Amino acid sequence: MSRAAGEKDGPTLQGVAASVGSGTQGAVRRLRKWLRRPLTSLHLVLGVFGLLTLFGLVMVLSASSVEALADGGSSYSVFTKQLLFCAVGFVLFYVGLRIPPRVLRAMAPFLLLAGIVALVAVLIPGIGAVRGGSRAWFAFGPVSLQPSEAVKVALTLWGAHVLVARRAVMHRWKHALNPVVPVTLLIFTLLVLQPDLGMTISTGIVMIALLYFGGAPMKLLAALAGGGLLGAVILGLTAGYRASRISAFLAPNTADPLGPAYQATQALYSLADGGLFGVGLGQGRAKWDYLPNAHNDFIFAIIGEELGLVGAFAVLGLFATLAYTGMRISARSADPWLRIVVATSTTWLVVQASINIGYVVGLLPVTGLQLPLISSGGTSLVVTMFVFGLMTNAARHEPEAVAALRKHGQGRVARILGLPMPQPYRAPGPPAPRSVAR
Repeated sequence: MSRAAGEKDGPTLQGVAASVGSGTQGAVRRLRKWLRRPLTSLHLVLGVFGLLTLFGLVMVLSASSVEALADGGSSYSVFTKQLLFCAVGFVLFYVGLRIPPRVLRAMAPFLLLAGIVALVAVLIPGIGAVRGGSRAWFAFGPVSLQPSEAVKVALTLWGAHVLVARRAVMHRWKHALNPVVPVTLLIFTLLVLQPDLGMTISTGIVMIALLYFGGAPMKLLAALAGGGLLGAVILGLTAGYRASRISAFLAPNTADPLGPAYQATQALYSLADGGLFGVGLGQGRAKWDYLPNAHNDFIFAIIGEELGLVGAFAVLGLFATLAYTGMRISARSADPWLRIVVATSTTWLVVQASINIGYVVGLLPVTGLQLPLISSGGTSLVVTMFVFGLMTNAARHEPEAVAALRKHGQGRVARILGLPMPQPYRAPGPPAPRSVAR
């Protein structure tokens, strides 16, 4: 009897397994079909942008409320400032979304020149303001702006413009180095004078990504990366607070837990307290003056504490999706300038996020780089939102997206925003021959 029952149950279990396998295959087929749609890149980049922005606002409110209440008497003061910068960021997102790529490319040299002038001006006492030990800010009452954030975007736009024009000779070191590397070294010098090691590292990421996607030789990239790493170590060891951070990272067991290792140690305690699902949004204890810069550089620790491993992996998933989406847009773009701009911007954002998360979890020494779109910081937020506008613009200019929009028309939101119809890319032809007077 039992054997007969077993024989009867066998096909049922096999049927369930087959049904599950069939359902999984069906889901994979539907996903692949959706990924082949012409506007998928546009929907992906908008989804990642919206989720990261909303998540960042919520976490800034949660992480900053206690410190804001202690400093200014209102739990919403830091969040309100972040919300205002977010509103400005949406304006620049719209600008980046709407401006034609050819116009932005033509403006790139002037934007970079303006950025370098701003980096020089910020070093002048009385013009530049000191924040966190660096003269890197323009202060306008309670509002501070950091020009080095915008310079990274200007360098990306201009560098891509130069490298596209020289792509036929990029295999030669002389043409690959000049003029992108000398201009970047000038920017490095101005950043070191502030001093701002974190921003110097971030700008170095932009330079390496530009040269890589521009087609520079790998030996050149390896030499530049090695030189940059050596320079970062030298800069790290020449300042007392940087050297103490590196020492605390290399020898955490012997470092003073109340000294240079305090912030990194408190971040690990916060992550450990979160467990799998966290203690609950707004219920974290680290922000009660245990973890410095809880709403800024170390906001990922608050995410891990309040939302647990699940929330932390959600953030990692969003940045992984950003990496896929950015490289997808770059690969599908017909405009070589847009390809380099999008790929470089994606690399910069994802690597910066990786460095931030890396030092919060103890895998890297503390560098002060923010978590894009999530950390509190006005200039960083505004500039990153502008970059997402450029990426969304590039997604609309994919050849298949252009064809679909021109055939079926734009959606209601695009019509309300007054977005122009994207134009197909046309490669510049050879110059017309000059007429010779006879």
